[in-house]
Amino acid sequence: MAHTFEELVHKRRAADLAQHRVEELRDSYGPPTQHQWTPRQSDTYETAVRAWRDLDRDARTAMSEYVKEGGQSRHKIEAKLRKAVQEDDRSTCATTCMC
Repeated sequence: MAHTFEELVHKRRAADLAQHRVEELRDSYGPPTQHQWTPRQSDTYETAVRAWRDLDRDARTAMSEYVKEGGQSRHKIEAKLRKAVQEDDRSTCATTCMC
């Protein structure tokens, strides 16, 4: 499947947002070994972790396919991708945040 660089940015950003959600839940609920999570909290957390894992796998797979198709070094593409995701985050924040 042919992937565009914009698709890679979108997939990486989605995976990063899912990871951020998992971290937010962990911070909100507290460590599971120190606090008794409710069944709903456990289900919510497990669902978030699965989503993150699936999105990250999709992003990594798309990256591998993109590198194979384009013939560029993975290192250069990853650096370009990180920069694009960061720039996308900054432009999103500039239009939606009150920073």
